Amino acid sequence: MFDALRSSPAASISPVLWRSDQYYWFTAVLAGRGLQALTSRLVAGGVLALGLLPVALMASPLGPQGPASRVAAVVIAVCCGAMAVVWLRHFWPARVVSLTCVIVESFAIGAAALIVSSPIVGFLVATTYVLLTAYVVCFHAPRLLAVTGLVAMAVLAVLFMRLAAADLPLALIATGVVVLINVFIAFVCRAGIKLIQPDALDTDYEQLTGLLHRDAFYRGVATLLASRSRSDDRYLVVVAVNIDSFSLLLGLSGARGGNRARVMVGQALRETVRHNAIVAHVSDGGFHDFLVADTFTTADASPLVERIRGAIATTPQRLTASIGVVVTPLAPLAAEPPDEVVDKLIAIATTAINQARMAGGNQVRYVLRPTLGEDGDDGDDGDDGDLPDTDKTA
Repeated sequence: MFDALRSSPAASISPVLWRSDQYYWFTAVLAGRGLQALTSRLVAGGVLALGLLPVALMASPLGPQGPASRVAAVVIAVCCGAMAVVWLRHFWPARVVSLTCVIVESFAIGAAALIVSSPIVGFLVATTYVLLTAYVVCFHAPRLLAVTGLVAMAVLAVLFMRLAAADLPLALIATGVVVLINVFIAFVCRAGIKLIQPDALDTDYEQLTGLLHRDAFYRGVATLLASRSRSDDRYLVVVAVNIDSFSLLLGLSGARGGNRARVMVGQALRETVRHNAIVAHVSDGGFHDFLVADTFTTADASPLVERIRGAIATTPQRLTASIGVVVTPLAPLAAEPPDEVVDKLIAIATTAINQARMAGGNQVRYVLRPTLGEDGDDGDDGDDGDLPDTDKTA
């Protein structure tokens, strides 16, 4: 059943906008390229600028003039300011927050265009719908674009009637220009998404969570082993995360609740780890775990693990997780085939997770310098011993 859900992952999260919604995939692409923080600031700046526009127009005789219009301008500015603050927070907004902002902003732009005294200025304000159009095409489903488009068309219809009474040709031209700009930007953004989807969505990212899938995780760790980003990195850390009582969660809230939990944990991990860490969601063969790989200067991975535990605990569902952590020196791994190294590390981390679950869950098992021999019985000199001797409970 999960395989079927993966083919249309957003179906379990939003019954209205389930087709082609790419919010978590696109945010993962931005995070993978180090552009997430910049994007959030750009979105916040755009929202704030749109909110301040009607307030600034109050200084013009063509802007909002009546008491009701001026109050509306201030309300629009306050609402947009609140949304800008949401985008300036440390954490990337959840999908439902993004959807809410889009709907509120579509009405805010419409109201700003209608409260001005001049319909020409109203059309000028309405051209800012192009920013909302670009955002929706990049992050959300076409159905959401249809919703914002209906709001925009209703606003344009009112402005058209107001201007047509005085100058019909100008009303036609103004309406056509606004529509043409929005259609053109929607087409360009959609074409850009289509160009990057074959390279990112189909080959690297798992669509439900927007994280890397198993094969991409293996490639990422292989690249990390082949060319370490920092000369002082000495240890490879692999963290495996398994949501506690997931079967019970499925029984209580169904597939939608289970998928929502995976999405929330994936987002928490993405926002917690370093930018160049490798984060994946592996969901095949009954194995439904999250994987994180990073390099450290010391063998102490507890700061990262505690941040992960805290982020998972603050998800809306207040989830907990059993976590297995493997810390091993980087130098001996250079001579080993990368895929075999990853297989062994994941197997050790999975065993550690099982031990944490058997102990009651919401625990961490650390495995320091595990043996990576052919049969798991022999290791390099300097290893601290077999897995049971190196486990540590958080």
